[in-house]
Amino acid sequence: MRITTYNSARMKFSPPDDISTSVRYALTEDIGDGDLTASLIDANAQATGHVISREPAVLCGSPWFDEVFRQLDRRIRIEWRAQDGEPVSANQVLCQLEGTARSLLSGERTALNFLQTLSGTATSTRRFVDAIKGTHAVILDTRKTLPGLRSAQKYAVRCGGASNHRMGLYDGILIKENHIVAAGGISAAIATARRQKIKVAVEVEVENLQQLHEALTAGADILLLDNFDLDELREAVRLTTGRAKLEASGGIDLARLRAVAETGVDYISVGALTKHLQAVDLSMRFEFGSKSAAEQY
Repeated sequence: MRITTYNSARMKFSPPDDISTSVRYALTEDIGDGDLTASLIDANAQATGHVISREPAVLCGSPWFDEVFRQLDRRIRIEWRAQDGEPVSANQVLCQLEGTARSLLSGERTALNFLQTLSGTATSTRRFVDAIKGTHAVILDTRKTLPGLRSAQKYAVRCGGASNHRMGLYDGILIKENHIVAAGGISAAIATARRQKIKVAVEVEVENLQQLHEALTAGADILLLDNFDLDELREAVRLTTGRAKLEASGGIDLARLRAVAETGVDYISVGALTKHLQAVDLSMRFEFGSKSAAEQY
């Protein structure tokens, strides 16, 4: 169990540094200038709450959950019974909360929104990671994330056991179809990147083996193989022979995933990890005095 004393919990995965900002925005979005319903509760009333998972999942999002209640009321005490990145079962209690009833009620939905969303990303990711165990390939995410939650979802991907592609446009070069046209071709785009001496890997999207050969000759570090079939992927691996890393991409689902990994590619990028999101079913139950929320009515 982890008892939250804010900023001191030891995390297996390093969370991003924008949690406070994300939570502040989310609370403003939900509470605005005051929680009208919570104001009906006695200001001194205390409550205990439990968060329960209604289905098997990979837990993710506890730092955001904690931050919601830290911003609302630093006196709230949270005791975690699972860590981010750990599998949890149906009907498992994930954490217990104690504190002022008004604050617990005001933060309930925002805290659960973060926890269920990020757990959904981590859970989906774990399925993809498990599907290619024993192969050489690594699962990567993409920039197809929920606006404003990119760093959070990429953290969830790590909790699910996969790795992150570039965070944004500022920390990696990925020359795609439209860049190639605008720059005057694959070789011209790579040459420009080299002249600028930007200290990141140069990745190029290729749509066929002819483009692959051109990008290799021009000195690309990574080749993104866009919608290659299995035979083309195997041929790309044979032709490349370690001269560049290979990333398979384009509509790769769980049914096709293992076959793609077994071709010998280095990476498989999957936009569905963060784009096709299904939140985990979680619930929070409170006890006010001697009765639970369900027993009150």
